[in-house]
Amino acid sequence: MDLPSIDYFKRQTIHRQPYAGGISTLITPVALETSNFEVLRRFALDRDLVSLPVVSGGKPVGLIYRNTFMSEMSAPQAQALYGPQSCVAFMNSDPLIVDEKLNLEVLSFRVVDRGEQTLAAGFIVTRQGEYAGVGSCLRLMRMIADLQAEKNRQIRHSIEYAGVIQQALMRAARDTLAETLRDSELVWEPRDVVGGDFYHFERFEDGWFGVIADCTGHGVPGAFMTLITSSLLAQAIEHGDRRNPGAIVAALNRAIKRLLGQIAPQGGFGHSDDGLDGAFMWFDSQTHTLTYAAAKTPLFVLAPDGEDFSQVDGDRMGVGYIDTPMDYLWQNRLVNAPEGTLMFVTTDGLIDQIGGPKQTAFGKRRIRESILSQRHERADVISMSVLNAYSLWQADQPRRDDLTFLCFRP
Repeated sequence: MDLPSIDYFKRQTIHRQPYAGGISTLITPVALETSNFEVLRRFALDRDLVSLPVVSGGKPVGLIYRNTFMSEMSAPQAQALYGPQSCVAFMNSDPLIVDEKLNLEVLSFRVVDRGEQTLAAGFIVTRQGEYAGVGSCLRLMRMIADLQAEKNRQIRHSIEYAGVIQQALMRAARDTLAETLRDSELVWEPRDVVGGDFYHFERFEDGWFGVIADCTGHGVPGAFMTLITSSLLAQAIEHGDRRNPGAIVAALNRAIKRLLGQIAPQGGFGHSDDGLDGAFMWFDSQTHTLTYAAAKTPLFVLAPDGEDFSQVDGDRMGVGYIDTPMDYLWQNRLVNAPEGTLMFVTTDGLIDQIGGPKQTAFGKRRIRESILSQRHERADVISMSVLNAYSLWQADQPRRDDLTFLCFRP
């Protein structure tokens, strides 16, 4: 068989791509009739040559592994006995052969299945059935590592950008809150870059409407739920009675259940069991009263001359979720809030954080103690006191959930 010259088959690496061809090197092959003396000469000339492909009629038929070949040829009298013979004597006639377009992930599984010899010596790459090069498993591992690192970088960049978008969507609410409640502090700290907690705040001529909510999950799934929920909430406020938070929650519940298919047309249940817990508040600026409706979220109220907090509990029913009835009505609770009244509402990320010497939840008592120790200070100082206590309690424990709370004097 006539083979192209060595100059033609000058070693070259195909352009890096996520396929087998991207990690193959074009090595001058030998023919079936090539002698072992010639193979020995090739290995002697190129110390980095790990394996040598054997072709017949342009198609690969085997692979000669350097370590195996050199070991056999180093035996006494081996060169005299085997040197003139065909290289077939020391050829692996069943090497791993793959097409250049084979995905690297699939290729990695095939390499591992073939065992240690393939991992060490490599594999043959073909193009339309013809020999195209020899693949290196070391290069395969490096390529997969690089691709994974790049994928992780892209995912991280996307999540970071999603965090910017999520904050931007809530920036108007935060700005309105700061302008309306001069003595207030909102803390929003997602466990990850993005989170499942969100807040909403709107000011009207006769008062304001505020929401602190905790959607199912955290991270990207939680953030996706906040986008859905905040959009549905805006519609519920626009078309509903903002002075009736319980009705707003009920409208939001129905919208979530319809959108997520939690009630099937035949009356059965859908597949999504997602929703939210949260506090929904309407403050009447003329009467200085707060109308409070909540799903599993308490409101702490400290009167100007009070010695301790009173707790206003919400309904023990989440918004959305399969188990929540479509027609459930959340109760409104009226809270008198004379000037100087301090109020505090939080999602469960603060209450449920594990820490302390016995690895227990931070709890409501520690929240009250942290606030009472700074009760005469502004809301930002009080919030910092709560955060400090929370951080000391958490210590080296991982954060369990997103953290959101609002401290304010209406």
